[in-house]
Amino acid sequence: PVKIAFDISQIVYGTGASRYIRQLVEHLVKIDNKNQYILFGASLRQTSKFKEFEKDLEKYPNVQFKIVKLPPSLLEILWNRLHIVPIEKFIGEVDIFHSSDWLEPPVKSPSTKKVTIIHDMIVYLFPSALPKKIVTNQKNKLKWVKKESDLIFTNSQTSRQDVIKFLGISPEKVKVISCAAAPCFSPQSEEVIIKVLEKYNIKKPYILSVGTQEPRKNISLLLEVFEKIFQDRPKASLVLTGKYGWGKQINTGTKVISTGFVSEAELAALYSGSRVFVYPSLYEGFGLPILEAMACGVPVVTSNNSSMQEIAKDAAILVDPRNKVQLEKALKFVLDLNLDNYQKMVRASLDRARKYSWSKTAKETLQVFGEITKSNPEME
Repeated sequence: PVKIAFDISQIVYGTGASRYIRQLVEHLVKIDNKNQYILFGASLRQTSKFKEFEKDLEKYPNVQFKIVKLPPSLLEILWNRLHIVPIEKFIGEVDIFHSSDWLEPPVKSPSTKKVTIIHDMIVYLFPSALPKKIVTNQKNKLKWVKKESDLIFTNSQTSRQDVIKFLGISPEKVKVISCAAAPCFSPQSEEVIIKVLEKYNIKKPYILSVGTQEPRKNISLLLEVFEKIFQDRPKASLVLTGKYGWGKQINTGTKVISTGFVSEAELAALYSGSRVFVYPSLYEGFGLPILEAMACGVPVVTSNNSSMQEIAKDAAILVDPRNKVQLEKALKFVLDLNLDNYQKMVRASLDRARKYSWSKTAKETLQVFGEITKSNPEME
């Protein structure tokens, strides 16, 4: 058997990147009972989240957890800046080490294959939209990735092209393995939806937008557009979900409800209850919320750039995220659809989401692992 180690430190944050690593690992161990999985997690205050994950996976005998109480900020210095203390100190020798998109530890053994995930190249494309600390840390990580990685996964063709361009990495080293919505994202019952809407004091019809609040997500433009929509559609409200990241804190009006961070179960209900999901981001390496919304059967309005058009294709209404008029027209169009045409958009969303699945992603990943270790990954 091949020993495959993952850095799962990011799963404690509940962001798109953490959902990615969690789903990938879960689905890999589901289909692969031949190889050994070692899951490394580092956190100072949130180790309980690793314990929960360990519980979820305890039925798989080929999975082992190695959890350490260390702050990520210390590991950023040791691994991304100084590049000392090899990962073997914590996990022993392995055949494949898959690092997160945040930390790049050195690997001592020359026979270990180094794999990583790069979700996007925002630190090169939009550095001014990020806090300095994040840019520095990511650039440090990517410097070692360029030098040492045997293989890089990205989630979209857009990200793959960006990685090749900005890091000057040979194309055969960069493979696209797309994400999918987690299984919990599906159309929810009215009963479940009402409970969550009552908790956050939300009334239908509402427009939903999801994501960490930061300048690239373009929320301030969305708020301006919503003001206009609200003038002649006073029943509509706008719901923003996600924690504050950085940038200017957004002032929300009376008809704008900011829920802050919510659990996946609540998020599925918020998607399912919404009239339309809007994602006017300026750039995404993948844009997972688009698929999550589609999997819940919601019409989507999103940007016509980067990976968003790649994922949404013709199942969503694509607009220029810098064009207020286009965004306003698109949202009004969905708000005003008759039942028949609205159902058509719902079906288009569901059909598009079905094209992506985590078991497919896991199978493709396992196949690549087999290729780089020259082993033959058997699947059930």
